[in-house]
Amino acid sequence: MAESEQPNSDILKDLVKFKMPFGKYKGTTLCNLPVSYLEWFYREGFPPGKLGMQLATIYEIKINGLEYLLNPLKKQNIK
Repeated sequence: MAESEQPNSDILKDLVKFKMPFGKYKGTTLCNLPVSYLEWFYREGFPPGKLGMQLATIYEIKINGLEYLLNPLKKQNIK
């Protein structure tokens, strides 16, 4: 696998660090957004760019029951 094809662990770290910059849940950490809000974006379309990729990622994590993968990162982010 080429270096550019390696999974980027920073994506998951960002999900527990970055906050929603607009809308009903402005200021909420991306990993804490409710599934209903992420489902709305899924239906209406995720925003372009990095934020859209982050929202799509947390949507997939939540609907597939993989939130436990973020727990160690949440603990690190608290420190």
